[in-house]
Amino acid sequence: MIDMGKILLFDGAMGTMLQRRGLKLGAVPEALNLTAPEEITAIHKEYLEAGADVVLSNTFGANRFKAEKAGAPLADIVRAGVRNARAAADSFGGRYAALDIGPCGRVLKPSGDLEFDEAVEVFAEIVRAGEGKGADFILLETFTDLYELKAAVIAAKENSKLPIFATMSFEENGTTFFGACVESMVATLEALGVSALGVNCSLGPKQLAPIVKRILACAHIPVLVQPNAGLPVIRDGETAYDVTPEQFAEYAREFVAEGVRFIGGCCGTTPEYIRLVRGAIEGLAPKEPDAPRRTVICSPSRVVDFDGGITVIGERLNPTGKKALQAALRAHDTDYLLREALRQQEQGAQALDLNTGLPDIDEAAALAEAAQKIQAVTPLPLQLDSSSPEALARAARVYNGKPLLNSVNGKKESLESILPIAKKYGCAVLGLALDENGVPKTAEARLEIARRIVAAAKAAGIPREDVLIDCLVMTASAQQEQAAETLKALALVKKELGVKTVLGVSNVSFGLPMRPVVNRTMLAMAFAMGLDAPIMNPGDAGMAETVAAARVLLGEDKEAAAYIARCSAAAPEQKPEAKQESRADIHYAITHGLEDEAAKAAEELLAGGTQPMEVIEEKIIPALDAVGKDYETGAIFLPQLIKSAEAAKASFEVLRAKLAREGGAQKGAKLVIATVYGDIHDIGKNIVRVILENYNFDVTDLGRDVPPERVAEAVRGTGAKIVGLSALMTTTVASMKDTIALLRRECPDVKIIVGGAVLTPHLAEYAGADYYAKDAMETVRIAEKLSAEAK
Repeated sequence: MIDMGKILLFDGAMGTMLQRRGLKLGAVPEALNLTAPEEITAIHKEYLEAGADVVLSNTFGANRFKAEKAGAPLADIVRAGVRNARAAADSFGGRYAALDIGPCGRVLKPSGDLEFDEAVEVFAEIVRAGEGKGADFILLETFTDLYELKAAVIAAKENSKLPIFATMSFEENGTTFFGACVESMVATLEALGVSALGVNCSLGPKQLAPIVKRILACAHIPVLVQPNAGLPVIRDGETAYDVTPEQFAEYAREFVAEGVRFIGGCCGTTPEYIRLVRGAIEGLAPKEPDAPRRTVICSPSRVVDFDGGITVIGERLNPTGKKALQAALRAHDTDYLLREALRQQEQGAQALDLNTGLPDIDEAAALAEAAQKIQAVTPLPLQLDSSSPEALARAARVYNGKPLLNSVNGKKESLESILPIAKKYGCAVLGLALDENGVPKTAEARLEIARRIVAAAKAAGIPREDVLIDCLVMTASAQQEQAAETLKALALVKKELGVKTVLGVSNVSFGLPMRPVVNRTMLAMAFAMGLDAPIMNPGDAGMAETVAAARVLLGEDKEAAAYIARCSAAAPEQKPEAKQESRADIHYAITHGLEDEAAKAAEELLAGGTQPMEVIEEKIIPALDAVGKDYETGAIFLPQLIKSAEAAKASFEVLRAKLAREGGAQKGAKLVIATVYGDIHDIGKNIVRVILENYNFDVTDLGRDVPPERVAEAVRGTGAKIVGLSALMTTTVASMKDTIALLRRECPDVKIIVGGAVLTPHLAEYAGADYYAKDAMETVRIAEKLSAEAK
């Protein structure tokens, strides 16, 4: 069993070492576990001789999508990889071997086409193959999609008892390629129960330093850091990295001194790097994590911190008493739910309560589907609300991030069924102060139930900070004395247990006239007793004003800046139950990723006499441009960009159908895109294709691992004047250079745009490209420029 209390040194890059030993371009490195086990074991031993405590099996890319090209069964490749690492570790005594697992290379729904549970099974196959073959732990590394990483963690938990380490790759802006932030990664992985977490790849140690500081500031478990050997450069005509072994070792020492427990290297690092790190960290003592314990839930890109002040949970996605929402759920009108979610976000909700409980629908399927689709359009974390354990389990499993489960209560049956769900799927839980005898009449009795829930959660492995308590608001018209008991219970729970409190405030006014007055008065009184999170309608002007004022009086709104700004805006007062418009216009539908609404809006515009090209030029393209600007400024992230592109595509299809009938259906400029020969990574290229197509470009996608001759053939066959090439490995930059050289000879008038994780402007120039694009939107901007120049 791995010693979690020690500072451990991990190995360096396997790919770099294989390249040094003459690995041929396009070969599958993992297949060498079977065809050249001595070579792989020798590399492991080089790292162990350099002082590494841990070697990673040569299985990073071993999955069902690569096994066919490898020419051997996946299970055989994985088993051999673990055996090779184990044999090397055993030859040195007291060293560790890890089953190394990387991303599967596919994008999960709703951004891509891979179902969540299919992704779980992809990783489960790897874990099952490696289980019992000698690994000391499982390392899930280099993930950029928190959702895919959650699938991998669940697969490991369901198929192995080994400890799980998990790391993600971040951009310099502190988010991953798919928009996950550092704090969401930590909150999600800790709640899922991994043994260590951290960051690897993508950047050098200098660029990773701010990200490491953020991880250490919120992590409560050991942190693993494996930087690249700097950033890619060209040296003597070869791709290399700009951080020397000596510099790398100094950074590693600083990381460990700051609290990093496990340190190693990623791309470009060799045994020489590891040898110098061994010397640099010698004598350093491990530091225990000392980040404060906070109550948080999250989506991939947003953390809600209940310790940071009043948290408003929007209540409008609960069908109780809402006929329009009930009808939408029965009709599978997802866009209605999405509009309501977006509306509450705009009104100031910080989290959303989601309930699909109707007697005549499949609640479990509906809750899971709604959670996935809502998460695709809004960053707000969700409170999954159901009395059905099955519904909570299905929704919690496919939720992206760390949700709040609403709810568990003091009943033995509830505690035994709900708490294991929360533990397995990494959730915070909302406990209701009731049990087999119903809601107690006294505050003291409610406190005792809350105490029982907190204790049961602890026994289930759920920390105190992940338990919130709802002291339950009763209807004042029927049980007037209970309002005071609820307020008293709030104060007792805060004082005695120190956990966060939640209330569904509007329950108090049922059956009374002027309900908004009663609601906001109850809300103000609850804040005085220590309420942390009201479940309320954020569009109720009176309730929202009470929240704003409470934030001033509790010292959360410093210098009353937000309150003053709110008052200065002098917006027309919203009515408590403002009627929602029946349908979004096309600009809103596209910018907010509402596919069905975008198509319907396009149909209405055509029915009203607007010409198709007018809709494209005056409606769709401006909406896409607005989305592009939001993406470029970091206001939205890749999943939202893709959803907007899909909404635009839905509207385009309506218009193209009419243009075809009129003989005027035309696509824009032609492009050929491909991932270069030897590189099987195509996530980024696929995203570029989606965005280009929704700017009406005619895209021929050649796929991945494409030989130069095939690219040139496609250019000649299509007449395209623009080519986009992608490379995600330093080893395939040379292949990109060869492809461009061939295009210069055979298709001299073509313009070439390049991009990919390892690419830089300098490497793009070295490869001979005309343009470097850092992301999908920059590719679109360059393609638009070239298309305009060609007219």
